[in-house]
Amino acid sequence: MKTIGFLANPIAGMGGAVGLSGTDGKAAEAIRRGAIPRAPARAAETLRLLPGEDIRFLTPAGAMGADILDAAGIAGYEVVFTPGEPTTAADTREACRAFVASGVDLILFCGGDGTARDVLDAVGRSVPVLGVPAGVKMYSAVFAVNPAAAAAVVIGLDAARLLDADVLDVDEEAYREGRLAVRFYGAARVPYLPERIQGAKAVFEEADDERAKEAIARFITEVMVPETLYIVGAGSTTEAILAHLGLEGTLLGVDLVMNRRIVARGVDERTILSHLEGAAAARIIASPIGAQGFILGRGNQQISPAVVRRAGGVGRIIVVGTPAKLAATPALYVDTGDPALDREFEDSIAVISGYRIAQRKRVVHHR
Repeated sequence: MKTIGFLANPIAGMGGAVGLSGTDGKAAEAIRRGAIPRAPARAAETLRLLPGEDIRFLTPAGAMGADILDAAGIAGYEVVFTPGEPTTAADTREACRAFVASGVDLILFCGGDGTARDVLDAVGRSVPVLGVPAGVKMYSAVFAVNPAAAAAVVIGLDAARLLDADVLDVDEEAYREGRLAVRFYGAARVPYLPERIQGAKAVFEEADDERAKEAIARFITEVMVPETLYIVGAGSTTEAILAHLGLEGTLLGVDLVMNRRIVARGVDERTILSHLEGAAAARIIASPIGAQGFILGRGNQQISPAVVRRAGGVGRIIVVGTPAKLAATPALYVDTGDPALDREFEDSIAVISGYRIAQRKRVVHHR
């Protein structure tokens, strides 16, 4: 029987759909904008897929653990720590120390990069850890690609290899200002099963990559259709498309373009949906995160399942990526939080990689 320490950061990911680019220090603002907790449902999705009779769970009380285990129908767990209210990063660290003292085989946590750093601070490389993705960005390599993949890793824990995985420190204030400031924070031990664990984000700066962005931008701007609302996702490749139009985009946010003009910058889910109400047609332009391969679900939660459906479905998504990025990205993933929508993506997708050039990339599904 495996002994697993389970915890969740109750506020993780709340800033994504409301356009805050992160929740650290912004939980109250996220709630004011109408955000709802994301982590409990993501964690419960993983827990419901686990064979309860083979696992002994240790957990914090309340919203950090016990409430989620109850919601997932898991009984017989042991509460080893009682957090304060509201919960804090210190509570995460103390809960993890209690797990280590109790001899857990794995710490399963639900949150984002900030939660990963707190877990690492508490346990170092002494215990394997695995993240259920529920944050906004999740650039670190300790996360499963989605809740179902996390369950598969836990079930296959005995067969998994333990690897060192990068935990990254993302400056959220810089991120909100449109600047990507990422540094290596430390290495955690992670159980690895192929295509279940995401890689760390990679950044490509080569001159050839910049020329490829310009070629992609020339092609996309040539085929833009009048009176169509373009929902332009985050990233330097999509930023180059707007720059080719003479527009200043939001590097790490989502912008709306119609008739070659920006109609709204740095939008949240609610704003996108309101513009879609009056649009005759819409397209979504997204670029996968370098090396990780996520088209949707990492850093662009504003492009929610409701947005994709209102825009016309997955067939209205244009994916762009430079050859260097695609060469370093073995497969693509989607993790919108709606498994039914994720399944609508075909097993491969065309990615615009140059001027009138596309590559077909495999899309990995975990059901």
